[in-house]
Amino acid sequence: MLIFAIETSCDDTAAAVVKNGNTLVSSVISSQIEIHKKFSGVVPELASRAHIDNINPVVGAALKKAGITFGEFPKKISAIAYTRGPGLAGSLLVGQVAAQTLSAVTGVPAVDIDHVEGHMYACLLEYHELRPPYLALTVSGGHTELTIVDDFGRYRYLGGTRDDAAGEAFDKVAKLLGLPYPGGPWIDKLARRGNSGKVRFTRPLMKGTWDFSFSGIKTAVVNEVRKNKSLLVRDVCASFQEAVVETIVIKTMDAAREFGLSKIVVGGGVAANSRLRRQLADTALRDKRKVYLPPEWLCTDNAAMIACVGYHKLKKLKKIIDPFCNIEPGLVLKNWGAR
Repeated sequence: MLIFAIETSCDDTAAAVVKNGNTLVSSVISSQIEIHKKFSGVVPELASRAHIDNINPVVGAALKKAGITFGEFPKKISAIAYTRGPGLAGSLLVGQVAAQTLSAVTGVPAVDIDHVEGHMYACLLEYHELRPPYLALTVSGGHTELTIVDDFGRYRYLGGTRDDAAGEAFDKVAKLLGLPYPGGPWIDKLARRGNSGKVRFTRPLMKGTWDFSFSGIKTAVVNEVRKNKSLLVRDVCASFQEAVVETIVIKTMDAAREFGLSKIVVGGGVAANSRLRRQLADTALRDKRKVYLPPEWLCTDNAAMIACVGYHKLKKLKKIIDPFCNIEPGLVLKNWGAR
C-alpha cells in the first residue's frame, strides 16, 4: 500500500511516498530557514506565503522521485495523508487545501493526521520491527510530551509542557546569546567544547506530575549572563543544555519504570540533540530498556512520518471518517475513531 503525504504544520513544506507504513519511496522537504533566520524565529504570515509558493513544486518532486506520474496517481496511491494540526493556521491550511484538492481531482481518499502522532511514529521508518506498546517522548519546538502508545491509535497522555517546550527554550537562549537561528544545533555544537558544570541551573522535575516547564531555566540563563559577564558562551550552552537534557531523561525514565514499559520511542526536532541521544541511550542501557532514536532527518518535520501514521490509521479503521475535515491549529491528541 502506497501512501502519499503532505506536511505543512510550521515552516517546512514536505511531501513523501511511503510503502506499507515503513518503507520510504520518496521524500522532499523545502526549508524556510533563510526566510526566517533574520527574525530569529518563524513569522507565520511569511511561512504561509512560502508554503503557497513551494507546495506544487514539492508535491511534483516527491511524485517524480517515486516514479509516479499524475495520471498513475489514482491507480498507485491508496490514500493522501495530510497534517490537520497542531501548527500554524495559515501553514496548515495550505497543506489541507492541497491534499483535499488532490483527493477531489483524483478520487484518492484523504486522511487527516495529528502532527505529534507523526513524531511518535517516525521511528517505524527506521526500525521496521517496532510495535506498541511503548513510551513516546516527543521533544520539539512546540512540544515536550510523554505519551503511552498502547496500540496504534490508542494513547494515554501522561504530561506535556506548561510553558516553553524544550526546543523553544533552546531557540530563546540561543537568541539571548547572539547565536544564529535555529539555535538548537548551535547550542549543541558549542556545548561539546563547554564546561557543563560551570553553572548549576535548577532541574525543574515538577515531582508528582509528568509535565515539563523550561521557562524557569531560560530566565535563569538570562540572569546568570547579566550577572557574570566573564562567562564563556560555550560554558553557558553546556550548562543550560545539561539542565534541560537531565530533566527530560530523568522524567522519561521514571515514567518508563512507573508504567513498566521496556521500549522508549523518541521523536521531534530536539531528538537530534547529541547530548540527549547519548544520555537517553546510556541511561536506558543501565536500566535494561531499549531506546529508539530516529535518524536526524526524521527528527525534524517531514511528510514521511505523516504517511506512516496514515497507513496504520487506514489499516486499523478500515475507512476514513471525515476526509474533508477542517484544520485544527490547537489539535489535541485523540484515540482513533474519537471526534
